[in-house]
Amino acid sequence: MAATFRRRLRKGAASTAVTALVLAALTASQSPAATKVTAADGQQPTRPPSDTPIDGGSRYYTDLPPLNSPVPPRGSHPRPDGGAVITGPAQAGIPATVLAAYKKAESELAAQNAGCRLPWQLLAGIGKVESGQARGGAVDAEGTTVQPILGPQLNGNGFARITDTDGGRYDGDRTHDRAVGPMQFIPSTWSQGGPVGAGWGADGNGDGKRDPNNVFDAALAAGHYLCAGGRDLSVQQDLDRAVLGYNHSEEYLRTVLSWYEFYRHGSFEVPDGKGVLPVRRDGGTGNGGHAGDRTEGRKGHGRHTGGAAGQSPRPGKTPRPGKDGPDRPTRPGGPGHTPGRPGTPTPKPTPKPPTRPAPPAALQRVGTKDLTATAGTDFTTKPQVRAEDAAGKPVAGVPVRFTLPTATDARFPDGATTATVTTGKDGLATAPTLHAGDRAGTFTLRATAAGRTLPAVGFDATVKAKAAPQPAPVADTLTRTSDKQLTATAGKAFAEDAVEIKATYQGKAVAGVPITATMITSDPGHPVPNDRGPYFKDPQATGDDKDEPVRTLTGLTTDADGLLKLPKIYTDSHPGTFLLRLTTANGTTLTVTLKVAAPATR
Repeated sequence: MAATFRRRLRKGAASTAVTALVLAALTASQSPAATKVTAADGQQPTRPPSDTPIDGGSRYYTDLPPLNSPVPPRGSHPRPDGGAVITGPAQAGIPATVLAAYKKAESELAAQNAGCRLPWQLLAGIGKVESGQARGGAVDAEGTTVQPILGPQLNGNGFARITDTDGGRYDGDRTHDRAVGPMQFIPSTWSQGGPVGAGWGADGNGDGKRDPNNVFDAALAAGHYLCAGGRDLSVQQDLDRAVLGYNHSEEYLRTVLSWYEFYRHGSFEVPDGKGVLPVRRDGGTGNGGHAGDRTEGRKGHGRHTGGAAGQSPRPGKTPRPGKDGPDRPTRPGGPGHTPGRPGTPTPKPTPKPPTRPAPPAALQRVGTKDLTATAGTDFTTKPQVRAEDAAGKPVAGVPVRFTLPTATDARFPDGATTATVTTGKDGLATAPTLHAGDRAGTFTLRATAAGRTLPAVGFDATVKAKAAPQPAPVADTLTRTSDKQLTATAGKAFAEDAVEIKATYQGKAVAGVPITATMITSDPGHPVPNDRGPYFKDPQATGDDKDEPVRTLTGLTTDADGLLKLPKIYTDSHPGTFLLRLTTANGTTLTVTLKVAAPATR
């Protein structure tokens, strides 16, 4: 898996190799290892409020997706000589390494938090708006940006005011924080803002480091944040709340969701460094130098206004369609351009928002009200509700959230305390299998329509204590069913089923009596397990172990008639008289004599 994955990451890496070598020297002084994590002289680090956006409220790209279908244009695959892809609906092209990072994050979150339902296209939408997919895929083979991507200085001038919290370790700024990397985390959220103060930083590429400048690390960290708080991103309210937590702006939400919907309808992979870069930025009013901080400085994308891709236009200059910026809309939702047709403006309406489920008038319980299970087992009945409109007809597409109280240790799969299920065409939503905890007692499971103010439906549940184990049947007598002498020749076996035992209690046969069979020494004063003479073979053993001598057998029980036939008994090379002792759990014993004769001599 790792080798295959690496080959994919290296696709297009040659296009950035030279740039990476040049930038390595230019940015060496900003290396994390060269900077101590201390606050600037005379300033105390400012811990941002808990509701501070992940990117600190920085500016972001506001270009909207094109109207044309997001499929690869004819001839859009990279040429063998590594040349640029042909233009067309190129905004649907995502650089190979960046796309791999989004999909890897989706896969890991699906395994860790299946209830979140994180789609990689949402990460792509945020990555497009925050950094233009890491500046069109300007990353090395490991997914690290070839130069830092920095947001404006968060000095309170139009943005949040956050004095330095990382000593410049991530952003190179020892006075104030800046958003960093392809997903634009501010240092205080990368290292401090996550669960239990630990930060959202993640290691997405398994190199043992958490680097906000690495697209694998940043994408996984963004996924963890979007899924936090039990969010189910298939629920529109949770989706909106998660995106707004990144940057609390309705325009930001609309722009991200526009790209999210665009990528959901199709996308394709392009080489690293060949991604189409957005142009227009908005979302902040400060003069923190955001545009300059995110200036790409790369050639080969000079179709945009300002020469280098991603630069803001020069003051006083108005972009001219077909000359300065054929793909640049003058404003979100305003006149745009169809890629591949320079100078031909086309209307670009705001994409339609995702279809929302029909509003239900009520949730109705379906089937039994009460749930019962024994501690440590699954409930056999799954809670189920139906969403209905005012006329009593089923309503499809309604997210229903099943919630367990904190007083119980019952859980849904993967230890979850909540589960969100969307109603089907029949209006039904069925909760996942519910596992009873170890504590006996009662609790109430509640079902609510997520995002709706409808009365909750309650299911009373009872967890019964485990039944006390029943004592094993006892016998007061063990006897052989035959008085035939048991003999064999050394190196041979006794007759098949030579020993049959009957267990009785007060003269009546007893079924299910556990019996242990042990070969013991013939010392009447101190019999102990024997290490020579007759033996059994382990019926469960395989390979070289199947012929190994076993001189104690456990787990033997009498049948419905109180009878037990012992497995076949073998002998080694030692002749003599040997003893077999049979013992019940309550101490009843029977000793059987086994005689082994020496082989006949010639």
